[in-house]
Amino acid sequence: MKLWSKNGDADARVDTFTVGRDRELDVLLAEADVLGSLAHTQMLASVGLLKQEELEPLQRELKAILRQVREGKFVIASGVEDVHSQVEFLLTEKLGDVGKKIHSGRSRNDQVLVDLRIFLRREIVGIVGLVKELFDTLQALSERHRDVLMPGYTHAQVAMPSSFGLWFGAYAESLTDDLQTVLAAWRIVNRNPLGSAAGYGSSFPLDREMTTRLLGFDSPAYNVVYAQMGRGKTERVVGQAVANIAASVGRLAADNVMFLSQNFGFISYPDSLTTGSSIMPHKKNPDVWEIIRGRCNLLQALPNTVSMLLTNLPLGYNRDLQLLKEVLFPALADLKEVLTMVRFMLEHVGVNRKILDDPRYDYLFSVEAVNALVLDGMPFRDAYKQVGMEVESGCFSPPKEVRHTHLGSIGDPANGQIAALMDNILAQFAFDKVSEAENRLS
Repeated sequence: MKLWSKNGDADARVDTFTVGRDRELDVLLAEADVLGSLAHTQMLASVGLLKQEELEPLQRELKAILRQVREGKFVIASGVEDVHSQVEFLLTEKLGDVGKKIHSGRSRNDQVLVDLRIFLRREIVGIVGLVKELFDTLQALSERHRDVLMPGYTHAQVAMPSSFGLWFGAYAESLTDDLQTVLAAWRIVNRNPLGSAAGYGSSFPLDREMTTRLLGFDSPAYNVVYAQMGRGKTERVVGQAVANIAASVGRLAADNVMFLSQNFGFISYPDSLTTGSSIMPHKKNPDVWEIIRGRCNLLQALPNTVSMLLTNLPLGYNRDLQLLKEVLFPALADLKEVLTMVRFMLEHVGVNRKILDDPRYDYLFSVEAVNALVLDGMPFRDAYKQVGMEVESGCFSPPKEVRHTHLGSIGDPANGQIAALMDNILAQFAFDKVSEAENRLS
């Protein structure tokens, strides 16, 4: 039987088709579902919809289920539709009619909304932690190699001197912008939809401020219709944050693939971190970075995939929304795996400290020559013309000293300021408030 069943079950084919992967994916929501029920039942008791002698065994059994979840022992039985049903059936099995009372004042619609938001909060915590670890690795590499020069490119042509300090540091700063979008997603996720029921509220005197406080949300999702409309929009915003991180990491992966090739030879990795060819014995293939690049490209499609799933949906809940879990949950797992692997690879990167000894890079210093003439008093356009003529005639002699001292340049990559920027962003998440609220509930 389903929670919504009256006199009989749906056709088995309908059940299989509509449930889809819900049982599998809902296990990931089990802890969030129990936490939501712990808060909801406390609120029901506070407004007189549960007696104290009913609340105590409900809280006890919910916490027992929570322990099962945390120990990896929770399963959704065959024939049970979803996590909400499984939790309610376990309670009813233990407590009889008291277990059936936990659904008062809510719908599976707002249950899944609150489950998803609690789940997404935790996913964001994990992603932010991994981004910070990668950021720290990039900053350390930037400092370690800040004086090692490398070519900079525009239009894929040799352009001006750069440095490994700038290269690594650029991706560190890129991650700070990415975390700004994660912070925006966090602020949207961290609002409480519980109490919106099926999207139109309830005739019970629900205390939505109480459940908001108990679950550590910043505020309720106030309008009950909009709370339901937030399904899908929330996933799209999170998807965009995921895509932004993937864009930075994917570009870093593409650089690594290119710089590791023999034509560049800018970096190296131990043999154990590359792969070989079945026919060409000299090959050291950057398979890890290529897989990272490919995964990141797929992750960047996530917001569009979510948007397409939401296209043309009318107001209120629609079963199409169930498919969001099949799109979003694997993407979140992929991003975390990618971030972990990127950091692991970078911890073993070697840099070529003598790249610019090769005369093919002499023209990198043409701007340095122009600037030196300008500092001696020559107008810029005249200096540009003079050095250009030297290049064309083949008599250009590069001055291989680089005097970049301004903020953000080779001489001052501004790593301290970038670290302060990251710390400021991290402080705005206020993860401790959420953690403390969940710990009090459980």
